[in-house]
Amino acid sequence: MAITIGSNHITIEDVTNVALNNEKIELSKDPAFQGRIKKGMEFLDSLLEEDGVIYGVTTGYGDSVTRGVPRELVPELPVHLTRFHGCGLGAYFDREAGRAIMATRLVSLCKGFSGVSPALLEQLEFYLNNDITSVIPEEGSVGASGDLTPLSYVAANLIGERDVYHKGEKISAAQALELHNRAPIKLRPKEGLAMMNGTAAMTGVACLAYKRAEYLIELATRTTSLASIALKGNSFHFDEHLFKAKPHAGQQQIAEWIRGDLEHELKQKNSDRLQDRYSVRCAPHIIGVLADAMPLFRQTIENELNSANDNPLIDVDGERVLHGGHFYGGHIAFVMDSMKTLIANVADLLDRQMALLMDVKFNNGLPPNLSGAKDGRKQINHGFKATQIGVSAWTAEALKHTMPASVFSRSTECHNQDKVSMGTIAARDCMRILQLTEQVQAALLFATNQGIRLRIEQGELSWDNLTPGVKKFVETISEHFELLTEDRPLEHELRAMIRRIQTQEFDLYTERATQAEAQTA
Repeated sequence: MAITIGSNHITIEDVTNVALNNEKIELSKDPAFQGRIKKGMEFLDSLLEEDGVIYGVTTGYGDSVTRGVPRELVPELPVHLTRFHGCGLGAYFDREAGRAIMATRLVSLCKGFSGVSPALLEQLEFYLNNDITSVIPEEGSVGASGDLTPLSYVAANLIGERDVYHKGEKISAAQALELHNRAPIKLRPKEGLAMMNGTAAMTGVACLAYKRAEYLIELATRTTSLASIALKGNSFHFDEHLFKAKPHAGQQQIAEWIRGDLEHELKQKNSDRLQDRYSVRCAPHIIGVLADAMPLFRQTIENELNSANDNPLIDVDGERVLHGGHFYGGHIAFVMDSMKTLIANVADLLDRQMALLMDVKFNNGLPPNLSGAKDGRKQINHGFKATQIGVSAWTAEALKHTMPASVFSRSTECHNQDKVSMGTIAARDCMRILQLTEQVQAALLFATNQGIRLRIEQGELSWDNLTPGVKKFVETISEHFELLTEDRPLEHELRAMIRRIQTQEFDLYTERATQAEAQTA
């Protein structure tokens, strides 16, 4: 079924389903919603007829607010806004991010405070449902007055300008419209501003980042279980009574998952060490901080997603034009700066686990660099040596990106925009750190898989020692990774594993819990 967008609450999952799964959307057919949109448009028209002064409609933009626009030029003003902001640079957001941004902007406009026409909303709906996605440069937004430059590319597409992704190809918006026998729209007064003056780029990206972080929590937890098994760790570190003494819910959940993974191990003394090193023993305390922050992150992202965040807003009921600063992306900046730091800490945790597995001083009897080479071949084989260097490099880069973007506010646009959020830069940083952490995660999946299989091969562990979930997971990873007995380039295997992580291919804790609940019901 299509996702209905109108006056209803939209979730992170709604946006990511549109972005990643091509979920269809439909504008609400509720008469109250449709009436509100029409009323806002008509009120704006009536003000223009009365020669009312409206920012961005009968005035210039930003610091140019003091410059009046003659009535005969008002219709041209929105197109000029889209065009002079067409200066984005850097890499382009991928198709999925573009769809998330477009869907996010549509949700905000449907709140009924923006004075836009039904035709504009319908054009956005048509683009999303027909795989026409804006090609948006990543660089050029300071996050207030909203994501002006990125969103100018969406606005321009609606009138048939600039480029789009269409069915896997990059073509002009005019070509895409022609292919669908659909006309471009003409932007009405304020519609350029309504499209561009908001937080949709940073918020759409934040929705995607949230879902990747949510999966990373589970995957890093499972990998910690594998690392504990491969290192012959002390599974009593995850004892239920121990964690009752420090009742952070997310931390307790991580410990519970690991405890379930190591259930068989808990029945026997499996380590000579009284205390494992922190990167194993304290994993619930590190991953758990991210897990505990996620509810706040969700609440904040969804509040922003379901807000009207352009300027000015149209008070349909009171028939007023309200000038304010809802375009300021401070809340998303906070979430993205916070999330990226917590994710980088998970990368650092996984990097330390990788280091323990490689080093014979710490890996409790595993071969150097986890090489599976046999006698007579050991001297020339180096296993995961270079991969571990790569993991260190990816982790270092992730940590470098944790500097909070929000504190780097700049005064710009003739000191009109003299305090800005930098929310879009924070969101891009977060996505980069996620990418780097997923690279670390892919390498550690191979390394822990290798360690467990070597233990089994050496007779120190049997498949019967593994819980069903762990056994199935190790077998699944093994299908994609041949035991490393002779040195080989791992780049393509790593890239393929990263894709599987990013498409969330593996069955982890939440999926099993959901399946169990469904069976019970």
